Amino acid sequence: MKLLTIIIPAYNETRTISKLLTKIFNLNIKKQVIVIDDNSSDDTKNKILKFKKKIDKIIYHKKNLGKGAAIKSAQKFIKGKYVIIQDADLEYNPKDILIMLKKIIADKNINVLYGSRVLQKKRYQSKDFLSLDRVFFNHVLTIFSNLINFQNLTDAHTCYKLVSSKIFKKINFQEKKFSFCPELTTKLSNLGYNITEVPISYKGRSFEEGKKIRYTDGIEAIKTLIKYKFFSRR
Repeated sequence: MKLLTIIIPAYNETRTISKLLTKIFNLNIKKQVIVIDDNSSDDTKNKILKFKKKIDKIIYHKKNLGKGAAIKSAQKFIKGKYVIIQDADLEYNPKDILIMLKKIIADKNINVLYGSRVLQKKRYQSKDFLSLDRVFFNHVLTIFSNLINFQNLTDAHTCYKLVSSKIFKKINFQEKKFSFCPELTTKLSNLGYNITEVPISYKGRSFEEGKKIRYTDGIEAIKTLIKYKFFSRR
């Protein structure tokens, strides 16, 4: 069994996908790499194909379905002991995956480990999020998530969520878009898992550079948290 499955959803990431995949394959760990092209309209597909001999599984969506749908498509192919989601936009540095793996392997009591973009940092002085409103909304959503899920997180909506594959494969994902993130946190909490954090690096990008999450996704996140905590726990 490989140590880690890395799931990479990609949609119109022609500017970053090649560099991201190069960084992933430079990680000195036994890994399974699954890439999902979510019906990109740019050159993302062709750039992924240049790495086809190294990628364990490439999945193509016939229409753009969203990040959550991409992860659900990959779920049945997971073979690693652990699984992590890697966005294709290079906001997150793949080198931090090694830090997270070291932490979860060293502590057998940890089944779920999040990479926090603000842990051990001065949240409102950080320029990593590019704007104070992003920092504020992330903070508010994290507080609400903690209240709903009885967790003590500093960054509930981080992309870097490292989870035991035995747990991850049991979760019935229903959210197709970015609401996958609060859905996962809530369902892990419903199952009784305490989520640990470790600090990671982060370099946010602007909407002009291809940032896809909008403020309306924050509203959907709140709805999702409430939905899976009180109305649809499965």
